[in-house]
Amino acid sequence: MKREIEIYSLQMTSPADLRPSRPSVAGFRVEQARVPCPELNHFFYTAVGGDWYWIDRLEWTYDQWRAWVDRPELETWIGTFEGTPAGYFELERQPGAHVELAYFGLLPGFLGRGLGGALLTAAIERAWEMGASRVWVHTCSLDGPAALRNYQARGFRHYETKRIEKEFPDVPPGPWPGARKLSSYTG
Repeated sequence: MKREIEIYSLQMTSPADLRPSRPSVAGFRVEQARVPCPELNHFFYTAVGGDWYWIDRLEWTYDQWRAWVDRPELETWIGTFEGTPAGYFELERQPGAHVELAYFGLLPGFLGRGLGGALLTAAIERAWEMGASRVWVHTCSLDGPAALRNYQARGFRHYETKRIEKEFPDVPPGPWPGARKLSSYTG
C-alpha cells in the first residue's frame, strides 16, 4: 500500500546541547561491538525495526550487510540489560566532521522501561567523542511513538521535514509474525 510519511531531520551542533538521561534501572550497560558482524546488525535491524516498517534493508544480501558494517566510518554499539541485548545504535562518520545516528532503537521487550533515553545519551556522547562538529538523525512518522520525543528531550533540534510517498506492506513485517504477542519478559 502506498502511504505518505513525514521524515523529520534533527541535529545538535554542540555537545552542550545534550540533555542526558541515565538508566532508571540498574544493570544497563552500553558497549561497542568492535568486530564487524553482519549477522548482528541484521538481527538488530529486523528485531528493532520490524514493528516500525524498517524495510529498506530487508532484501540486502550477506555481502551488502558485510560491506555496510566492515567500514572504519561505522560503529555499532549494543545496550544490554542484565547481560541481555536490549537495543543498539549505529554511528556513521561523514564528511565535514558530521556524525549520523544512522540507526537506533530498543528490542520490543525493552520498550517502556526507561532505557531509551539512556541509550540515546550514550549514542550522542560517543558521537561527540568521535570528533563531530554536528550530530544528526532522522526519524519519521512511522517510527515508535516515543522516538521523536526522545530525540528532542535529549537536545536534538528539528531543522527539516520532508513528506514522501512510499510503498509499504499492509502491516509492518515485525521480527517474525506475532513477535509482540510472544514477548512476555516482565523483568
